[in-house]
Amino acid sequence: MTIANEIEIRQLSALSEFAEAVRLQREIWGFDDVELLPRRLFVVASKIGGQVLGAFDGAKMAAFCLCIPGLKPGGKYYLHSHMLGVLPEYRNLGLGRMMKLKQREYALRSDVDLIEWTFDPLELKNAFFNIERLGAIVRRYVHNQYGTTSSHLHGGLPTDRLVPEWWIRSRRVEELLSRGLLEHGNVEARISVPADIAAIRQQAPDKAREIQRQIAARFDELFRSELAVIGFEKTGSAGTYLLGRWESE
Repeated sequence: MTIANEIEIRQLSALSEFAEAVRLQREIWGFDDVELLPRRLFVVASKIGGQVLGAFDGAKMAAFCLCIPGLKPGGKYYLHSHMLGVLPEYRNLGLGRMMKLKQREYALRSDVDLIEWTFDPLELKNAFFNIERLGAIVRRYVHNQYGTTSSHLHGGLPTDRLVPEWWIRSRRVEELLSRGLLEHGNVEARISVPADIAAIRQQAPDKAREIQRQIAARFDELFRSELAVIGFEKTGSAGTYLLGRWESE
């Protein structure tokens, strides 16, 4: 069986490699062709300050990660990590974290201190990874960011998204990467999602939509109160977002 230390992670540069990243999108998400990121976007990203990574098991690409440069109001540059995909048989090997850390190295060399991306608040595994394993915080909820897609993973629901901010030079991130533990500070509010939300999404989409509406309203309320997601807890019955005060360091 392949293990993580047998995987090579490197920058993609060949057109054939970019084409393989396009093919992986179909296999991982099941997107219709109109929703695929085209090869030319990978080419452009690699030439304008973005980064395209591939994870290889021998000659086979098992995962890819794409980020593009962004500009905040006021002239602050950051990286937007737009897509990270791992083939099903290579999940739970730590590839996602390995690729994000490679992305962080690239950003540090480029004098960038912020990386952002989006994720589905109902995807509890992703929430735990982004917050507890990487140290991202969250202060924004976006309703139906991409519209309804053809992906079976989205289950026909609106593509509501949280926007994690990964402040890669912060004390929070440095201590997490060195100690492997994240301190949550003072938790002022919690938002819980049922642990079986994936099954609910497939078997009872109307119920899943109602859960989505409820947590969206709660996130909107708490973000207006200037709280941020600073932690995430998992139990057998729920995944819970922990919110509190956060200030940049």
